[in-house]
Amino acid sequence: MNKRIVCQKCKFYYVTWEQNKPHGCKAYGFKSKTIPSVVVKRSSGLDCSFYELKSG
Repeated sequence: MNKRIVCQKCKFYYVTWEQNKPHGCKAYGFKSKTIPSVVVKRSSGLDCSFYELKSG
């Protein structure tokens, strides 16, 4: 069973405030309507390889 990646806890995640693309990923360089880890999994079939827990 794969561990679920919570993008909101990742240092590369950010909120864009764009209504149609509220989620952003600095590591992959995209914005989307869906949480970035889901987009990466659907596109590549692999889990996000850039996930890094935010510090502090």
